[in-house]
Amino acid sequence: MFLVNSFLKGGGGGGGGGGLGGGLGNVLGGLISGAGGGGGGGGGGGGGGGGGGTAMRILGGVISAISEAAAQYNPEPPPPRTHYSNIEANESEEVRQFRRLFAQLAGDDMEVSATELMNILNKVVTRHPDLKTDGFGIDTCRSMVAVMDSDTTGKLGFEEFKYLWNNIKRWQAIYKQFDTDRSGTICSSELPGAFEAAGFHLNEHLYNMIIRRYSDESGNMDFDNFISCLVRLDAMFRAFKSLDKDGTGQIQVNIQEWLQLTMYS
Repeated sequence: MFLVNSFLKGGGGGGGGGGLGGGLGNVLGGLISGAGGGGGGGGGGGGGGGGGGTAMRILGGVISAISEAAAQYNPEPPPPRTHYSNIEANESEEVRQFRRLFAQLAGDDMEVSATELMNILNKVVTRHPDLKTDGFGIDTCRSMVAVMDSDTTGKLGFEEFKYLWNNIKRWQAIYKQFDTDRSGTICSSELPGAFEAAGFHLNEHLYNMIIRRYSDESGNMDFDNFISCLVRLDAMFRAFKSLDKDGTGQIQVNIQEWLQLTMYS
């Protein structure tokens, strides 16, 4: 909740959506089909972590790396959730169709749970044999839901789901673009270009940490890990930028905020 609330408060604009319309089958098939690139930049300064010991040095390095990379990352946050029945007059027919499809996916509660998200994504990736993946696991989908969940219901409302949906489409196109050897995975040498195309300019230290966390023993990252990593990066960068109100590259949080930020993500 803290994570998403912080960046929802931090800026305007909404994640609009190309390629949303069509029948339910077409939308599921089109979730991972082509679409735009990324944006943003990198730079800035960062605060370190003090104290002694290896753990504090590692934490300091992570905070420094994030603050440097977050300085010029400028995506638009998803708009606040609205009730399904409150359809804006200026919504396109495409978005209206997506609302109706969302209602079919979400069920009576009009929210998508982690299990529902997992089922949707795994149905889609089975249609794309060129993407190497073990499938989206429940823990990965819980993490995706957590970083987008603005009211701690444990589920995604319409705007949250649409924003995630559009990002996955965009990142899938980048994944295929930078899989230059057509192996179905992104190797460590291809990773920086892919992340930069998605708007994340990271330093070598952070790249190495990401590779150790999300890649296999050979340094290859499959599709579900690529998406999981970018979802988390996107959310963490947004939270950092919204908390860094003075643009100093440093933030200050209390223990309760820190626990909310790190535990529900």
